Amino acid sequence: MINTDMFVPQDHLLRKIDNAVDFSRIYEFVEDLYCPDNGRPSIDPVVLFKMVLIQHLYGLPSLRRTAEEVKMNVAYRWFLGYPMNEDTPHFSTVSYNFKHRFTSGTVEEIFYWILKEVAAAGYLSPEAVFIDGTHMKANANIKKKVKQAIPEAAKIYEKQLRDEINEDRINHDKKPFDDDNKPQKMKEITVSKTDPESGVFHKGEHKQCFAFEAHTACDKNGFVLGTEVTPGNIHDSKAFDAVYDKVVERFPQVETIVADSAYKTPWICKKIIDDGRVPSMPYVRPKTACGHEWWKYVYDEYYDCVICPEYQVLQYATTNKDGYREYKSNSETCKKCPTRNLCTKNAKCEKTVTRHIWSDYIELAEDYRHTPKYKELYEKRKETIERVFADAKEKYGMRYTLYRGLTQVTNWVRLKFAAMNLKKLALRKARDASSLRFFIDLARFHEIVRHFAQHRTRIYQKPASQLA
Repeated sequence: MINTDMFVPQDHLLRKIDNAVDFSRIYEFVEDLYCPDNGRPSIDPVVLFKMVLIQHLYGLPSLRRTAEEVKMNVAYRWFLGYPMNEDTPHFSTVSYNFKHRFTSGTVEEIFYWILKEVAAAGYLSPEAVFIDGTHMKANANIKKKVKQAIPEAAKIYEKQLRDEINEDRINHDKKPFDDDNKPQKMKEITVSKTDPESGVFHKGEHKQCFAFEAHTACDKNGFVLGTEVTPGNIHDSKAFDAVYDKVVERFPQVETIVADSAYKTPWICKKIIDDGRVPSMPYVRPKTACGHEWWKYVYDEYYDCVICPEYQVLQYATTNKDGYREYKSNSETCKKCPTRNLCTKNAKCEKTVTRHIWSDYIELAEDYRHTPKYKELYEKRKETIERVFADAKEKYGMRYTLYRGLTQVTNWVRLKFAAMNLKKLALRKARDASSLRFFIDLARFHEIVRHFAQHRTRIYQKPASQLA
C-alpha cells in the first residue's frame, strides 16, 4: 500500500496552493453545465480545472503533455486526488471540456474568483493600476497569408470627438462637418489563412509573424486585475478602453493609471482625467522636422493664436476632421523671415502649426509627470507589469500559443494569469503563516523564560532555614 501524501514534501508548491483557496467553489461556477440525473458519470470538474492549473503553473506547452506528466508525477496525483493505481483523465477529455463546455464566461468567473480571494486576504492594492500589452506568437505560418480589404473600425470616442469638432468650428464661424452620407473607409490588411483572427506583428529586430496581444492591467503587488486579447496588429491605445473600463468597474477605488508613451493620446488623457483619476505617463518626443524646436511656437490662449520664434502671429485657419486646430502664418511675412529655412519649406512660404482640441489634457498629464509621487509610480513599471510579462513568458510558457482563434487564446491567457495570481497568493499566505508561527513560538519562549525567572526569584527570596 502506498500513501501519496508521504511522498509530497510539506513545503511543496501544490500543498501551499491547496491550502490557499477552497477549490469546491468551482462546483458553483459549473453547476448549470452538468445534468444531475442523466448521462454517464462525469469526471470531477475540480480535477479538470486542477489539471489545466498544473499546465499553466509549470509552463507545460499542451494538455497532452500535461496528461502524461500527471500520470508519472506523485505530487500532481496527490493534488488531483488520484492514487497510484488509478487511471488519470485522458487529455482529450480535458481538451473537449475546455473547448465545448467551459465557456469564456466560466473561465472569467474562475479568474475573478481567485482575484476576490487575493482581495479577501488583503494583498490587493488597486489604487495604482499599471497597464501595458505584450505579444504572443500565434500558431500560424507567416507564409500562408492573403491580402484583404476590410472597413475601418470606428473609434469609441468618434461621435464625441465629432460633436466637439463641430462645436469648435461653429465657435470660429466655420461650417460644421456633415458626415451622415459619407461612405465607410476601407483598409487593406494581411490575413492569415491558418488563423484569420491573428494579426501581423513586426517591431524592431523581431521577425515578422502572426501574433496576438494581451493588453493587461496589474496592481503594485503584481496581481493581474484584467486582460483583453486582440490581434497582434491592434495598437495599444485602441485596446485601452476595454481594459480600463473593466478594471475601474470592478475596482472604483483606482486613483492612478500608469502607462507607457503608447497610451499618451488626447483621448486617453481626457478619459482618465474626466473620471477624476491621474495619468502617469512618460515624456513623448515630438515627431517634428529639424529646425526650430517645437516649444518655441507659443500658444496664446487669450487671443487664440500661435507666436513663432520670430515673434510673428499665426492666426487660426480651421479645425480639421481629426480634431486639430490649424494656425497658419502670413506668407508675405514669411518670405522676408531670416530663419524661414528652419521653419518651413512650403512652396507658399506658409507655416502651419496644429493643436488638438483636447491638448489641454496632454499638458495636464505633463504636469503630473513632473510630480515626485507620479515619477516614483512610473518607475515601478519595471517591477510590476513588466515583471508580470517577463515571468509569464520565461516561467509560464506565454511566448507562443498552440491555440487558434481569439476565444480560445483569450481563455488560455486568462487561465495563465489566474494561475499566476493563485501561485502568488499561495506563496504569500504560506510566508505570512510561517512568520506568524515564528512570532507565536517566540512569544511562548519569552513566556517560559519569564516564568522560570519569576520562579527562580521566589526560591532565592526564601529564608535559609526554609531552603534547607
